[in-house]
Order: sequence, then structure tokens, then C-alpha cells
Amino acid sequence: MNIILIPGLWLTASSWDDVVPALRDAGHTPHPLTLPGVGEAASDAGLSDWIDAVVAEIDRIGGPVVIVGHSGGGNVAWAAAEQRADVVRRVIFVDTTPPPPGASISEFPVDDGVVPFPGWDFFDAEDTADLDDATRARTAPLAASVPERVPTDPLPMEGTARHRIPVTMLMGSMDEPTFREVVTAWGDFAAEFEAIDDAEVVRLGTGHWPQFSAPDELARRIVEAVR
Repeated sequence: MNIILIPGLWLTASSWDDVVPALRDAGHTPHPLTLPGVGEAASDAGLSDWIDAVVAEIDRIGGPVVIVGHSGGGNVAWAAAEQRADVVRRVIFVDTTPPPPGASISEFPVDDGVVPFPGWDFFDAEDTADLDDATRARTAPLAASVPERVPTDPLPMEGTARHRIPVTMLMGSMDEPTFREVVTAWGDFAAEFEAIDDAEVVRLGTGHWPQFSAPDELARRIVEAVR
């Protein structure tokens, strides 16, 4: 199966380097992406440009695909899946949830027209607890700025075709019963989740960046989901 790997904010195709070999060993063809404007000093790219880049990759592959989106990359994955629902066989969300139309990723400090990587200490301890010092030192230089608009652009998504696509959510700390309980308080996110015909939640037991802290486990779970 062709598997498109979409990184979250500040990450590039290289963030999947430790996951890709296991996917290949399992007989799949991974396609890790770097999205428009990442690492550029000045870019007017927005969330729509990121979605367009994924849609273009689906069209280039020209056959059935599975899309994996990490964190904010899940927004991109879901919108691209809506546009190409006829060839997307599954969407896998890595420590994030299917977003409703109009949702944004989040808001972060902007510096000279870009959102720089704020450093590992910026994030909640629960998200980074499994990133040891060596992993932090190795991965921080891989992070790059993202265009200013991307994190706060509302998700441009119309239609409902995406709801027919099977979904797997690989969550860091929440198992399926816990997620199904807490999502009920999330407004439009709850409605979006409930609209999906076939959704499963799998607990990874990791922080927010399993591609760095537990790449073998993440790869194993992706392979299990691609059935």
C-alpha cells in the first residue's frame, strides 16, 4: 500500500526517517512529505497550500493510498481525504483527532512572518515526557519554521465523503473508552467524530511525538491499521 506520511508543525519528511524502514519491510511504499513553506524565511503559504500538496501527491501516486497525519498534519490529512475519498482507503491520525470544518491547528508565537519551533520545553510535560535528552538534542535541529498563516487558518473542508473512510486514531495516552468519553465535551469535534462510519482508537502509551520516542511501535501500529 502507498502510505502518505504528513508531518505536524515544524517537521519535515525527515521526521519519519525512523518509521519508514519498518513500513518498507512490511511491504508498503511510504511517501513522507515536506509541506510548502516549511523552513523558508518568508512564505505566504497557508493551510490550503498544504492540503493541495497532499492532494497532488495522491494524484501523482494514482492509486489507493493510506494517509497518516501527525498532530496538525491530521487537519491536512482529513481535508485531503475529503477531496480524494474515492482512493483514500484509511486515514490514520497520530495523537490528534479528526477536525471539523473551520477548525484551526493552534496559535503559537510569530516571529518575522513565521512560526519558529519554540523548543521542547514549550510543551506540556505529558507530551514530551518520553523524549530523553539525547532524543531532544537529536531532533530539535530537524525542526523548521512554518508559515505564519498555517497554524491559524480555518480548515477549508466541504462535503461529507470523508466520513465513509475508515479512521484509526493512534493516541499517545488515551484508549478508546477514554477518548469516546472525553470527546463528547468537544463540541464540533464530537460531532465530526460521531459522523465517521468506522473509527477505532488505539493507545500507543507515548507522548505526542512517537515517531521520535517510539518509532518501532508507531510503525507497527500503522502496519496493523493498514489492512
